[in-house]
Amino acid sequence: MPLYKNKKEDIPLVEFPWIRKLVYLMDEQFRLPGTNFRFGLDPLINLLPVAGDISGFLISGGLVMAMARKGIGSKIVVLMCINIFLDAVIGGIPLIGQVFDFFFKANSRNLRLMKAHYLEGKYQGSGRNTLILALTILTIMFAGLLWALWAMLSWFVHLF
Repeated sequence: MPLYKNKKEDIPLVEFPWIRKLVYLMDEQFRLPGTNFRFGLDPLINLLPVAGDISGFLISGGLVMAMARKGIGSKIVVLMCINIFLDAVIGGIPLIGQVFDFFFKANSRNLRLMKAHYLEGKYQGSGRNTLILALTILTIMFAGLLWALWAMLSWFVHLF
């Protein structure tokens, strides 16, 4: 039975192996030599201005949509979207955002939320209702992210 290895807990996630693997790839794939600090592709992708922020948001949003389809509650979907929003907004700030991306790990936080939801026995089965909520929230957040990135890029271009 595969386990998601985490410092805080080891919980079987047989139902979601691809979600677990993608979260691991995005947040904890690599280890800084000589330390126990782990990071993934998310902070590396976000080193690319605008395109990295958008692609990281889309991957994280896709993970939330996949988790919402599995039947998590609407409260958890909203908390997951807040994690993604913080990751996208603060991660979009030059220099500060890159450092933030190495430590925040929104996808791992969202996976822990989902696992805690299952352990509490609040699993609802089909997540059709929360899927609509997640899609609505993520669409609004994506439009806001695009607007913010466009505004930041145009401000930066006008400096020169």
